[in-house]
Amino acid sequence: MSKERLYLFDTTLRDGAQTNGVDFTLTDKQVIAAMLDDLGIDYVEGGYPGANPTDTEFFGTKPKLKHARFTAFGMTRRAGRSVSNDPGVAGLLEAKADAICFVAKSSAYQVRVALETTKEENLASIRDSVAAAKAAGREVMLDCEHFFDGYKEDSTFALACAKAAYEAGARWVVLCDTNGGTMPNEIEAIVTEVTKQIPGDHVGIHAHNDTEQAVANSLAAVRAGARQIQGTLNGLGERCGNANLCSLIPTLKLKKEFSDAFEIGVTPEKLATLVKVSRTLDDMLNRVPNRHAAYVGESAFVTKTGIHASAVLKDPQTYEHVPPELVGNHRKVLVSDQAGRSNVIAELDRAGIAYEKSDPKLTRLVEELKEREAAGYAYESANASFDLLARRTLGKVPHYFEVEQFDVNVEQRYNSHGERVTVALAVVKVDVAGERLISAAEGNGPVNALDVALRKDLGKYQKYIEGLTLIDYRVRILNGGTGAVTRVLIESEDENGDRWTTVGVSPNIIDASFQALMDSVIYKLVKSGAPA
Repeated sequence: MSKERLYLFDTTLRDGAQTNGVDFTLTDKQVIAAMLDDLGIDYVEGGYPGANPTDTEFFGTKPKLKHARFTAFGMTRRAGRSVSNDPGVAGLLEAKADAICFVAKSSAYQVRVALETTKEENLASIRDSVAAAKAAGREVMLDCEHFFDGYKEDSTFALACAKAAYEAGARWVVLCDTNGGTMPNEIEAIVTEVTKQIPGDHVGIHAHNDTEQAVANSLAAVRAGARQIQGTLNGLGERCGNANLCSLIPTLKLKKEFSDAFEIGVTPEKLATLVKVSRTLDDMLNRVPNRHAAYVGESAFVTKTGIHASAVLKDPQTYEHVPPELVGNHRKVLVSDQAGRSNVIAELDRAGIAYEKSDPKLTRLVEELKEREAAGYAYESANASFDLLARRTLGKVPHYFEVEQFDVNVEQRYNSHGERVTVALAVVKVDVAGERLISAAEGNGPVNALDVALRKDLGKYQKYIEGLTLIDYRVRILNGGTGAVTRVLIESEDENGDRWTTVGVSPNIIDASFQALMDSVIYKLVKSGAPA
């Protein structure tokens, strides 16, 4: 039996950007859009062109997406204006996008109170806007804002709004639980009624999470016939967030009710990158990942010692609803020595590091990991630092060089143009096979200066690090007060495009940064096979 196609619409860059504390840069948006495209998302909503400079610039050049349709969001024409005389609609039509998603009220109450216009004018606005975008050759969809609350108040008008969009040529009519208060049984009943008027393969669902049921509501809509699901990575969104695609995607792929009946654009191979996608977004936003998140959380497949752990060690299915590897996660059994060794061995296998199971150094590595993670090191987010820690403990990292001393000064002064500038200067003394090398460099900050100085002259190892560049630097304060501990994550890239992340932890941000910098350089030497 052939499967029906379900379409995934990501609004992380638009609705997710309304999350308190989230502010995407243009580069952030470009990177995230490419990541969503690679994952297999069907529609990537980039934002609201004209609403702010970042979104306007983002839509100035269409990103090169291989799979996803790049989508612009905006309002239907304003009441009392024509489509040709509405700058908002004009901005959408000018945006370099494959599709346009209009938003319009579908609640009689909202039309009366928020828009202060008539039902007839609201319907005309929907028809005119959809028709104009359709005539411009765009794929068109309409977000029916406040649809479920509006349906419960005046079902005839709510349905009229949805039908106006569909009859004007909208590819998708998206039903929005804007206030997030609708129950799953209500969603299923109402969507069932809608699909009697509009074919289900033209109906979408946009659920908010104010009752912690956005995922359940989205699945209820699918059961009732909707074939597009809108959501965000990690459930970002205003107030309590949107439907979490990091929960929805694996449910659609791995639970028989949905996997037997439906097909989505995410392949099993890309599903196995879901944890990485989730963590990458959190790292970009400098947010602590939700360790208890379904499927992708650090604790999603963690078991403590006791009867549960005993059962998991015999057969993981005793306490796991899906194999963690399918979503890129992995199993952990905490506390006991046996569990600690099994976790470390699994990590070594993943990293491709050779070891002997009887080697007592494994026990030392387990203890070292526990101590370091208690101190604030996060090896889940720093694959290269874990690799080096394991190799050092097992005696597999050559002693390439030693940094004898480094010094960093920050000075504020006037430059030759009479402008007041802040300049950082770093000096690094390095011993390479008995040869002392001293390098100095200026930078736009102390970490940049230290990085440049460290990599300026490493003697016989210099040729191995020529292609090394640092592409991201993130700082997180782990506790408060004057003695706050700082964690620094540095992402690096080499001449082949390979990337890795290193970590440093210290009460001193420069010291933490230097640890991460050193790990990055040494990992590159190990990776390149540099001789001792």
